[in-house]
Amino acid sequence: MLIATLSGVVITSLVYFYETYFFTFNDIDRTYMQEGPGPVMSPSEKYSAHAYYEPYGGAAGGVNVWVEVTNKKEDHVQIVYYADAKDQFSLEWRDDETLFILNDDPQFPNSNRSIELKVEKEIYHEFGRACKSLLMKDEYERCYHN
Repeated sequence: MLIATLSGVVITSLVYFYETYFFTFNDIDRTYMQEGPGPVMSPSEKYSAHAYYEPYGGAAGGVNVWVEVTNKKEDHVQIVYYADAKDQFSLEWRDDETLFILNDDPQFPNSNRSIELKVEKEIYHEFGRACKSLLMKDEYERCYHN
């Protein structure tokens, strides 16, 4: 009984460690992916931003949203935003490297997930998993979470 309990604790700890510190956006379920707003071009057309929706949980579930930014010159695609989708969602470039993402539901005051990101330096992950990831730490300078 002791060996089974210790084995369970070790396996659970390893899974938690792996899920927390080895997270990547490759885990996004793209099976039922739906296209969202975009592509939205930056003022100099160096970048384009495109949002995608990921339904989860069946009839009682919800929808996650992620934003991919493509650097046209380097042909590099990077996910810069991942959160639960709210009623109001849009993308707007403030300048050539700053993307404003509106993700809010006015009926629920604590639901605002809107943020302004420098696309080469910053990312947002609602639950903070990308912020803790050892695999992703070289992809951004600043990571935000709710």
